[in-house]
Order: sequence, then C-alpha cells, then structure tokens
Amino acid sequence: MDPRNLLEVRNLTMRFGGIVANNDVSFDVAQGSITALIGPNGAGKTTVFNCLTGFYRASEGTIHLAGDQGCAPLEVGGLLSKPLIGGSYLVARAGIARTFQNIRLFREMSVVENLLVAQHNHLDRNLLSGALGLRRYRQAERDGIERAFHWLRVMDLEEDANRLAGELPYGRQRRLEIARAMCTGPRLVCLDEPAAGLNPREKADLAERIQHLRNEHRVTVLLIEHDMSLVMGISEHIVVLDHGEVIAAGDPQEVKNSPAVITAYLGADDDEEGAA
Repeated sequence: MDPRNLLEVRNLTMRFGGIVANNDVSFDVAQGSITALIGPNGAGKTTVFNCLTGFYRASEGTIHLAGDQGCAPLEVGGLLSKPLIGGSYLVARAGIARTFQNIRLFREMSVVENLLVAQHNHLDRNLLSGALGLRRYRQAERDGIERAFHWLRVMDLEEDANRLAGELPYGRQRRLEIARAMCTGPRLVCLDEPAAGLNPREKADLAERIQHLRNEHRVTVLLIEHDMSLVMGISEHIVVLDHGEVIAAGDPQEVKNSPAVITAYLGADDDEEGAA
C-alpha cells in the first residue's frame, strides 16, 4: 500500500442479483486530502460508500485502510480481503465515519444526546466498570460530554445543545450530522451529499467547515456531491463514476475538461456517437 494513501479501493464490484451497481471500481484517497466522488444520478456513488462503511459487503475486490501509527493495513470488506471488518460498528472502530444523503438524526433526542449516542463504542468498553460504579466509567462519561461539546462548538451548534434535533433548521441538522460523525474520532469521514437542500450561503459555510476539518483537525474527507461549484472549490482529487464504473479521475481541471465526463453529464448527440 502506498504510504501516501489512507484508503485504497481496488477492483470493487457490487452485484444485487443480476444488477451490477459497481463494476471494477478502483481509486485512492490520499492522507489528509479532500477527495470527491461524483457522477450522474444512479452512477453507483452511494453503493461505494455503503461498501466502504460496512453496510454492504462487496461481491469482489478489496478496500485497504492504512493502519494507525504504523500498524499493518486493515482489510475492509470484499471477498478478496483477508479478515472482513464487517458492519458499521467495526468500521467505525477502524476509523471511518459517515453522514447520509437523507438525514438520519434521532429527532426526539436532544442535540447533545445525538452526539453522546455516537460515542457508544467508548462507553461499551467500560460497561463492567459502569455496573460496578467505578471511577473510570464516570471519567469516560465526562470525556464523552466534553467531546460532544467540543464538536458542537466547532460546528457552531453549542447554543442548540438542549434542543430536540428534529426542531433544528435543516442546515443546522446537516451540521449536526457532521458533528456526530466527528465524535467517533475518525481518520476518514465520508460525507454523502452534505450540501443537499442547502441555500447558497449555507453551502459556502459548509465548504469552509469541511476545509477546517481537514486543515485544523487532520481528518481526511471523502465526499459525494452534486454541487459542482463546491466540489471544484474544495477538492484536490475527483473520481467520476458513470453506470457503476470509473470514467475519469484527477484534479478538478483535468476532470472538468475530460470528454468522458462532459458526455456523462451533458450527453452526446447521435451524430457525435456515430462519429465515435
């Protein structure tokens, strides 16, 4: 595995019966980068995310996540991988977190409770201590609350800590989802259409916050997004999918000028296709 990369996806194929959602998908995510996965609707982007984050087990291929602090690479999913780190619970422990295209907050819980629930891994390790009333469990609880309020401050949501999550305006719910993901302490955060439904001002604010996460909190970002101005403005590397296959990859300028990408987004008329 290239030491410059945090994530390497190789020959990823995902089949649902006779339907091939992803076909031989390969790409890299460099350490400390903002990488975008783009493509028309139905291109297979969210299926890739679901394979990366343990919701699906790929039919073929490998997903390599570099080990922390020089450990051997972890193998995530895929029939060709050696041990499967399956399920979102274990993927989160490996250092991957995600948000969803359709917001999945606990609407009847408070904002801070949503962030505490996300940290169940930390408390689960101390259940026996909690049952016995030991100090280390109480310390784990205090640490969890401190971590939650840290991310509320980072995402400018501290004043909403005791409001029900479902009462927040839509844009603040989007920020809360990112804060919840960051509470797990990820090395890689996967953002699935984080700008969906936001107005231009909120999108500009989101772009700044994503860059802040990378620059100040040293997290690597992989995002799916349809807003091309946001993608081109913050991404160093872009991978383009169409009909489940990678059709282009490179920096924003290379991708913007790729004939395959232009055709995928804008289509080609019959005369051009015949000439090809």
